Amino acid sequence: MADRISQISSHLSPSGGLLSGQVAIITGSGQGIGAEAARLFAQEGCRVIVADIDASKSMSVASAINSSAGGETLALAVPGDILNDDYINDLVKKAADFGDGKINIIVNNAGYTWDGVIHKMTDKQLSTIISLHSLAPFKLIRAASPYFRVKDSRPRCIINISSTSGIHGNAGQANYAIAKAGVVGLTKTIAKEWGPAFGVRANTIAFGHIATRLTQAKEKGAFVTGPGGEKIALGIPGAKEQPTGSDVYADIPLRRPGTATEAASSILAVASPLFGYVSGQTIMVTGGRNM
Repeated sequence: MADRISQISSHLSPSGGLLSGQVAIITGSGQGIGAEAARLFAQEGCRVIVADIDASKSMSVASAINSSAGGETLALAVPGDILNDDYINDLVKKAADFGDGKINIIVNNAGYTWDGVIHKMTDKQLSTIISLHSLAPFKLIRAASPYFRVKDSRPRCIINISSTSGIHGNAGQANYAIAKAGVVGLTKTIAKEWGPAFGVRANTIAFGHIATRLTQAKEKGAFVTGPGGEKIALGIPGAKEQPTGSDVYADIPLRRPGTATEAASSILAVASPLFGYVSGQTIMVTGGRNM
């Protein structure tokens, strides 16, 4: 699908793309799936707010997008901590200013894992991950509600990123599973509350095994700095690089993990008019896993 999106984009100017004239906030877009989504959205004519806790990565993504836009400013970096209420309010204000008073799309993508088995998981592990993956998306949506509860027939949609852990559970991820299950319920509530009067679409995308820093070997040393300055290791302990078709992917019909670009392409598809009559759904992007 990524190749197809690239083919479409190559024949469309920013003023004629699938998201032409729209404005999107994409959280966690300094790298990985979020950064790819920001690039694809901009290619389709969308003005994008690159929101990430890492300021240098945010600015790098926004700069690369604008450099490729032929002189048009399609991206604005607004870095900050999504767990900070003041930042959420500032993010919404700057997005609306950048969008000349409108916001059309929110992609709640920011997050990381802080794994532990149930009997050893701390309250801080539990509360941090729930705050990051459930409360922060809710607060951002609530803060942006004046720009979505509008009767002007313009397209507006909210995409909450979940995981198969939130659908099926996963050993060692009780906190993540609770949080990711929560956004599924949030999505359906938005669709039921804001769909009838305002035409707002809301959908969840639940990713399976996507090749990102969250699924690479923990031994590679990726980490984030959590509340209080804790160094939180990311990845899967003992995971090894495996060739395509290895038995390690035997439970995935496509026999490989997805790429960040493939994951981002699914976000673009759901945000686009191609999914204009799809709302309140959880779309599984798993290569066929768990079907």
